[in-house]
Amino acid sequence: MTDTAQGPSLQDREDRTDPGTSTEAAPEARSGFLLRHGLAPDVRRVLWARSLRAFGDGYVAILLPVHLSRLGYDAFGVGLISTASLLGSALLTLALGLVAFRIRRRPALLAAGLLMAATGLGFAGIGAFWPLLVIAFVGTLNPSGGDVSVFLPLEHTVLSHVVVDEDRTAAFARYSFVGAFFGALGALSVGVVDWLAPVFSPGSTSAALFALYGLLGLLTFLLYRRLSPQVEAGADSPPAPLGPSRGIVYRLAALFSVDAFGGGLVINALLTIWLSERFGVGVATVGMIFFVTSLCSAVSYFAAVPLARRFGLINTMVFTHLPSNLFLILTAFAPTIWIAFGLLILRGLLSQMDVPTRSSYVMAVVRPEERPAAASVTAVPRSLAAAVAPLLSGWLLTVSPFGWPLVLAGTLKAAYDLTLLRQFSVIKPPEER
Repeated sequence: MTDTAQGPSLQDREDRTDPGTSTEAAPEARSGFLLRHGLAPDVRRVLWARSLRAFGDGYVAILLPVHLSRLGYDAFGVGLISTASLLGSALLTLALGLVAFRIRRRPALLAAGLLMAATGLGFAGIGAFWPLLVIAFVGTLNPSGGDVSVFLPLEHTVLSHVVVDEDRTAAFARYSFVGAFFGALGALSVGVVDWLAPVFSPGSTSAALFALYGLLGLLTFLLYRRLSPQVEAGADSPPAPLGPSRGIVYRLAALFSVDAFGGGLVINALLTIWLSERFGVGVATVGMIFFVTSLCSAVSYFAAVPLARRFGLINTMVFTHLPSNLFLILTAFAPTIWIAFGLLILRGLLSQMDVPTRSSYVMAVVRPEERPAAASVTAVPRSLAAAVAPLLSGWLLTVSPFGWPLVLAGTLKAAYDLTLLRQFSVIKPPEER
């Protein structure tokens, strides 16, 4: 066993071509600013599917606590359902990781799309706590506002399979951008609950939005149906369980779990409760705040590409993340909603630059045939840690109005950054060697 993995040889990388990217389009693709120009059709379909899912996740993360509160559940109940949702996603992703080298990517994505549709319809029509808890556990509901789901390792593997090493970080930046942008639109759209209140009851509007989430799952299913056979592993490099890269992947997974636990303490669903109780603002105001902060995060993804090219993936991850954690801690002490808003904006400008760089780094430091397993193994601890955290955060909010979850989250994330820098600054991806 070794902690270093040999990437594809220079000749292998020269032989790998993006089936939908012409040579003339390569400079533009490397810029990191264009979402679709020169991209393979399969990449476009993945980006559209990510956009639809992000829109649904964006408003569901805010709608969920409001909907559950109207059903009579307190912050602890919201945290319990959020935990069940994240824990279920973690276990499903773990199961995927164990059999990733035996199954095909397209059928797995199709099944995930149908599961998303069933989840939305279930929450639209059921109000009892225990059935909702079960649906949250087995479904795809995402209370974190990010992408902690079985979709993520599958889509990451597809993206890394159809682009060359030099364009990998830019491709993940596009993927992260559309997720953040459409997630922001979803967060903004939740204001329709307040706008339609004079005409429709809040309960019926919430049910309609959960049904829309189910429809988005069906649309995602249709997009995945159009994926070509090129997204599957070739006969010369079939997916395989982790081999030489096992040590690297396990250490990354452990560190990512610390970061995810910190993020799970401040998921949008629980931040909504804290902002509402601390400053007395409504769901439309909270939706606007998340819309602006998500847009800031979306813009930052493109800044991550040239920074990573100049300073390296690990340095970009760490030195953009550290100040964002300080802003998160300071938000807990904000005396007004506008100061809290400003601090959250500053955090949003920096906190997500590690998302495309992290994804690119994981795919870069393992062998191509290990990528499906590596994507799943690094995603599972993140999901498990994020699943436990909302329960603690919900409990903290029930015993104190102070933003202890924000302080704890910022502290844990800073510790993660410093440890990542110490352990992985010497392990370079192919394009940095």
